[in-house]
Amino acid sequence: MSVKAKLHYFNGRGRMETIRWLLAVAGVEFEEYFFETREELIKLQQSGVLLFQQVPLVEIDGMNMVQTRAILNYIAAKHNLYGKHLKERALIDMYVEATMDLNDLVMCHPMQPPEGREKNLALIVDKATNRYFPAYEKVILKDHGQDYLVGNQFSRADVQVPETILMMEEMKPDILAKFPLLQGFKARISNNPTIKKFLQPGSQRKSEIEEKMIPQVMKIF
Repeated sequence: MSVKAKLHYFNGRGRMETIRWLLAVAGVEFEEYFFETREELIKLQQSGVLLFQQVPLVEIDGMNMVQTRAILNYIAAKHNLYGKHLKERALIDMYVEATMDLNDLVMCHPMQPPEGREKNLALIVDKATNRYFPAYEKVILKDHGQDYLVGNQFSRADVQVPETILMMEEMKPDILAKFPLLQGFKARISNNPTIKKFLQPGSQRKSEIEEKMIPQVMKIF
């Protein structure tokens, strides 16, 4: 019987959410340990398991892994979600790095002062619809002509792009109105059995952070 991965983070999305998605798609069972106070985070830092004193922390395969991209790279490589050769891996890296740039903007949005959120949302929507989504729509999906973003098989790019699209739709439901290929891609990938299961209520996927939770999260970090 394989040992479950152990995830250490606060009870919310943040930088751990993409890791949750990728583990779920890879079929890796995991359990989570949430800290609710800064003292709990400091205790973890003092335990010596955090190489750079930062979370997320994932205990997996006998390792205490930190740094989000390193964790994602390891999971993707181990579970055949990282392309068939070096060139495909380079493309996957380009696509997910761009997605994570947009993801960072989305992740930080709830932490903005209330009076600045409307302007910040407009900035995020502008970057999504004028920089990132057109690239996926025209350059990747249209020119590539396959069901997947890279090559002819499912990869971590096909996980991380829909994750970000779904978060953007929470902020602006019609965000994909001008991107029919992305609409089709999202619908197709959402029907992948492991992703479909992860999107169901009761899964380990986290909801959008509630307003009342923001002060608590800010105190932790």
